[in-house]
Amino acid sequence: MLHSGTDFELTRDGDILRLHFDAKGGKVNVFNKGALQDFGEALDVIEQQSDVGGMMMTSGKSVFVAGADINEFLDYFKAPDAELAAMLDEVNGMFNRFEDLPFPTVMCINGEAQGGGFEICLAADFRVMVPTARVGLPEVKLGIMPGWGGSVRLTRLIGADNAIEWMCTGNARKGAAALADGACDAVVAPEALEAAALGIIEQVKRGKIDIAQRRAIKTGPLLLSDLERAMSLMSARGVVGAKAGPHYPSPLTIIDTVEKHAQLSRDEALPFESQAFVKLAKTEVASSLVGIFLNDQQLKRIARGMTKDAGEVKKAAVLGAGIMGGGVAYQSASNGVPIVMKDINQEAIQAGLDEAGTLLGKQVARGKLKPEGVPKVLNAIQPALSYGEFGDIDLVVEAVVENPGIKKSVLAEVEAQVGADTIITTNTSTISVNLLAEALQRPENFCGMHFFNPVHRMPLVEVIRAKTSSDKAIATTVAYAQAMKKTPIVVNDCPGFLVNRILFAYFAGFERLVSDGADVAAVDKAMERFGWPMGPAYLLDVVGMDTGKHAAAVMGEGFPERMGRTGKTIIDAMFDAGRLGQKNGKGFYRYELDKKGRQKKLPDAEGNAVVKSVQSAQAEFSESEIVDRLMIPMCNEAARCLEDNIVGTPAEADMGLIYGLGFPPFRGGALKWVDTGGLSDFCERADALAALGPLYEPTEKLRSMASAGDTFYGAAAAATQAANKGGEA
Repeated sequence: MLHSGTDFELTRDGDILRLHFDAKGGKVNVFNKGALQDFGEALDVIEQQSDVGGMMMTSGKSVFVAGADINEFLDYFKAPDAELAAMLDEVNGMFNRFEDLPFPTVMCINGEAQGGGFEICLAADFRVMVPTARVGLPEVKLGIMPGWGGSVRLTRLIGADNAIEWMCTGNARKGAAALADGACDAVVAPEALEAAALGIIEQVKRGKIDIAQRRAIKTGPLLLSDLERAMSLMSARGVVGAKAGPHYPSPLTIIDTVEKHAQLSRDEALPFESQAFVKLAKTEVASSLVGIFLNDQQLKRIARGMTKDAGEVKKAAVLGAGIMGGGVAYQSASNGVPIVMKDINQEAIQAGLDEAGTLLGKQVARGKLKPEGVPKVLNAIQPALSYGEFGDIDLVVEAVVENPGIKKSVLAEVEAQVGADTIITTNTSTISVNLLAEALQRPENFCGMHFFNPVHRMPLVEVIRAKTSSDKAIATTVAYAQAMKKTPIVVNDCPGFLVNRILFAYFAGFERLVSDGADVAAVDKAMERFGWPMGPAYLLDVVGMDTGKHAAAVMGEGFPERMGRTGKTIIDAMFDAGRLGQKNGKGFYRYELDKKGRQKKLPDAEGNAVVKSVQSAQAEFSESEIVDRLMIPMCNEAARCLEDNIVGTPAEADMGLIYGLGFPPFRGGALKWVDTGGLSDFCERADALAALGPLYEPTEKLRSMASAGDTFYGAAAAATQAANKGGEA
């Protein structure tokens, strides 16, 4: 044993060195301060060795190197620029020393190598992977870019076009894809990994591989002419800029940085990467996206804690077919949980099967599923017109029409057909689960399980706890949601639960703004510039005016002071005019199918006439006024949900909006957005709109927090960071 540290062990067998990364006391290998220090100490020993034929680096974990410790990075992000830059320089210095060792180095990549974990792999001469291992530079998803030489080395290794695609999407590649792009040198079975590394070292010894030439390419300027480089980067800017939009600076910063260092050697290029990294790390976008990453980790940790006593769901059932039932059935079956799909008529069942078939066809078209996998998933969906197949069902998802009387009847009916331990859930978006629980003999086995439409695309599932729900019912439902590759958030019962309660406060602000004379298209445009994927009018068209009218009535009854409705609102007017939105091709806008069969939004004079029917006059509002008129009610309601214990933490509230509504990720969520601007400023802006009523009134607790200089993510963020110790990027 040449070196034995907290993370690295160095051994020698003949002329072959083996650097083994196996963090003691950790589940995965992460480049934190301790690991980096130990790596440097191991390098000191390596550089003292003589007559070395080559070295391989291996991992003692199923994950090769997960990346850098994101929590430590957060501390650096808050530090002065010079301190962050010094850390980058220190790591780059170690990686350069590794790259410049006077013998061939091979990475034996047995699992994930992401971010900083892949950057150390790029510093090696060769990379050998198992087929299932994944490598990539995902930093763009955190609003930053590679900072330990990734943009320099990957660009020279696989070419500017490929490297920019890797870095600007942040997507990981498995062995075959990495090999095709030139990011690895061989893909072999796990048991052959070290033998393959030794084989490469042997070829270098025999002169069959020119290692000097390989290093010259990786450490020299990019091998492109001025014209080729200009054309490549100009094309990349156009494509990436269109996809990234104006709110996400890191993709275009990556391209700009590659352009700056393309003609330079490695040592000349690295400072440009570091400068760009430091600049991005200080942006609010990076703060928000890193916050989302940590919040997501917190959600997973909360769910793990809840599912310790979960029952196993070997077979599920969904009541009600059609689009929603078919989506639930597809999601369950495609993730390995067989499901019975029951309805009262064959046409609905066929619609559900067609929906599942359509989704599977799209998976095949995108290369996510092999054609032979389609029958396997479809065979895991068992259509049924009766309860004959319900004897061995572990969990039922009721997804019939949004009517409390019908739901109560169906829930009581299915309870009589399943076992005493079967968990029954309701996929309701607004109806009280406490009310529905009254229909059951075993209400302890019942809770809400609210999917968002389209089921296959929206990551969130609200698990709604009724007063009678047992911990086992909640745990089993959470576990089933996870098995379906969804993110569950457990909330308590109230009108609209978490997401729709907050959403309809936003819609209430929109209704009032339209009533006061706002131009609908201008409102949509302002909110889309704020970052929403679609403005409120467009969103209502997608949701459906019938659904919107029903939900708004529920919210108005549940929260009459803030969301009670007096007089005819724009949603009422649209519904009465038979303009349901995309469901019948007319709402605020008119809709036609484009060549790809997608709904195309078009202006519509008749829709505008309906809008004017609820306005006494037209008025102009600035973008900032529009944003405040809609966002202040939403943020106030998010704060109330936290205070009312509908949701447990700011992270869960914000992630519910991001995963359930598409809240702009770069803003981090409603409560994070309030934190960013400051609670005092938020209260001042809300008070300026006090004449509009209680919807705009901050809670007393929010005012108290503002006076104390507190934030939603103050103490909460510190607790999250401590709990997520060892999180990687």
